[in-house]
Amino acid sequence: MTLAPLKTPIIYPEPDGEPMAESDPARDYLVYGVESLKFYFREREDVYVSGNLWISYERGVPDAAVSPDVFVVFGVGNRPRRSFRVWEEGGRTPDWVLEVTSAKTWKKDEEQKPTIYAQLGVSEYFQYDPTGDYLDPSLKGQHLVNGIYQLLTPNTLEDGSRSLYSEVLGLYLRLLPNGQLRFFNPQTGEYLRNFDESEQRANQQQQRAEQAETALQETQTALQQLRDRLVAMGLDPDNLPS
Repeated sequence: MTLAPLKTPIIYPEPDGEPMAESDPARDYLVYGVESLKFYFREREDVYVSGNLWISYERGVPDAAVSPDVFVVFGVGNRPRRSFRVWEEGGRTPDWVLEVTSAKTWKKDEEQKPTIYAQLGVSEYFQYDPTGDYLDPSLKGQHLVNGIYQLLTPNTLEDGSRSLYSEVLGLYLRLLPNGQLRFFNPQTGEYLRNFDESEQRANQQQQRAEQAETALQETQTALQQLRDRLVAMGLDPDNLPS
């Protein structure tokens, strides 16, 4: 009897425990991008935000994979994943991608990844260089038109910030005069915060609310004490002489 040869299992890329970025600035903005966008879309069950996660886009081909620094996918469940396999997600691919450029990645970000993202149908591709050493300008965005990326035209604000609008996200990406990247929500007129910043703000709001409640209670107590003193003096607090 001849035995059929055993099939070698296909192993797709997954997290390997290696550092997610080669420098502090790259890591910080990767974290900011993922956390702030997750918080922004927190009430949407059909939006998945992640970063530094392998996206396998061709079944049976382990090398057909790419790992964006930050990406957003609409139309899929908002749940944790070890990797994103397109054929398991109803054929959905990222709608928006941000690459945080560094010494090791800038060539791929400029030459190879735009081709991959265009083939995947990524509607918008943004790049940010936190050190300003590899990209000029340090922030740029591209929109996919008929399978080809076209540069988005930036606006320069009065304070010198460079601003690019993302139709996909409904947000502005702003390069501040100090070189920092921030997402700006035109609906609220505020910059997006990461989880720590959002929690800190929530705590501050809670503290202000508690202080206001305490002040109100103290005022009510003081008024009641005054009424009690007036009654003890034989006066009607509601009918005092003018």
